[in-house]
Amino acid sequence: MTLFSPCRWMASAVLTAALSAQAYGAMGNTASTYGLLPTDVGSAQGLSLFNTQASALYYNPAYLTRDPRGELTVGLLHGDQELRAASQGTASGGVPVVRDGDVLNDTPSQQVVIAMKTDLSDLTRYHHPLYFGFIAGVEKYGEEMLAFTSQTNDAGQFMNYGRQPLFLNIGGATELFNGITGGASAHVSLRSEATLVASTDLGGNTSYEQLDVSAKPVIRPVISVNFEWGKVFCGNNDRCGFLGNVETALAFRGHTQARTSVESTITIPGTVVDPGITLLIDTLDSYQPDIWSLGLLYRLSDGVRVALAVEQQNWQDLEEKLDRDTIKDQAQVELKNILVPRVGLEWQLNDSLSLSAGAAWQPSPLESLQTPDVNYLDSDKLVLGVGGAWTIHSPPVLAWPLRLDVGYQFQQLEERDFELTTTRAGYTNPYEVVTADGEAHVLTGSITLKF
Repeated sequence: MTLFSPCRWMASAVLTAALSAQAYGAMGNTASTYGLLPTDVGSAQGLSLFNTQASALYYNPAYLTRDPRGELTVGLLHGDQELRAASQGTASGGVPVVRDGDVLNDTPSQQVVIAMKTDLSDLTRYHHPLYFGFIAGVEKYGEEMLAFTSQTNDAGQFMNYGRQPLFLNIGGATELFNGITGGASAHVSLRSEATLVASTDLGGNTSYEQLDVSAKPVIRPVISVNFEWGKVFCGNNDRCGFLGNVETALAFRGHTQARTSVESTITIPGTVVDPGITLLIDTLDSYQPDIWSLGLLYRLSDGVRVALAVEQQNWQDLEEKLDRDTIKDQAQVELKNILVPRVGLEWQLNDSLSLSAGAAWQPSPLESLQTPDVNYLDSDKLVLGVGGAWTIHSPPVLAWPLRLDVGYQFQQLEERDFELTTTRAGYTNPYEVVTADGEAHVLTGSITLKF
């Protein structure tokens, strides 16, 4: 054991150097867990497929075409979660677990978001509407762009909550036919690689070090199409009765992941000679599965929009990736694909003020009650949200309208029992049974300049 302790110490040092500060990891991202802009958060993502703001790049790029005005948006998101695991009892001979009460994770998510969209049709000779936009988010109110953690945990860890420091989407949309628009964007994540060659003594003091760290972008597609059925069948929504108030959207979001590979070669003079001991770590975090989304929007005559949406999230694809993960491969995680229903409501009170609300039910994709050493926890959750927007048509100083948005979301995790287990020899399995539950509160606001 003494022989390998410097190697473990060096591997830890490599991860720290390559990945910046540690953070609570999660198999998800802020956009899919909470939402991006206040309308998304406040409607529990029930209106996200039909949001004309720049967050459409992630949910439904085709909807960028619905508002021809350009926009520049700056927003803040603060998410507080209290995720708990209450012990039901510890087996004799079980693993000692250190807990701070029942709370496993109460680290907040604090993102600053900047987004822009604009019409680029004037750059071409054909003046066909062509919309472009981007949206970016950075954690800790702009101070943390890269943080990563992947670990085993004796006390248990929640699979779907944590900080995702960097979010970036860029893309555009255009009208394909009368009433049919299409859009595409690219979601950018990072794959980090680190290589370390060093000599060390048994005390962990190194010499002759060579460290190489690199990160390259991994690009995944978001593709969507939107239908205004009044224009498709009648040429104009106003002449098509019921169909003139109906829209549908179909979107696909490719899976994304933050992945890190570390290779270190360590020699210990007089003990471990060249070529030394090689440590290989290949692990992932912040995974989001392939998601298919289908939405239906209906406009009522008094300025009310009602949206129904359903998502299919293909979590089973993650099983194979975790089997190749050098930290989590022993967990033998079993996952299932899930359907997430969402409903959103928007009421335009007048030219300046609108209110929104929404709800969603998200089943847990985690089927395993035991995931040795990793000890994942996850539960079904109810999501509720409310929000509002105020448009100032003639703001002081500015020549264009200004829009202020706020949104609040509450998530309730249902109680669910899990068995904590380990692959270490000499311990009783399961060594503890816990009941997982929790809640999350999300508050977000944004300022949008229209031009």
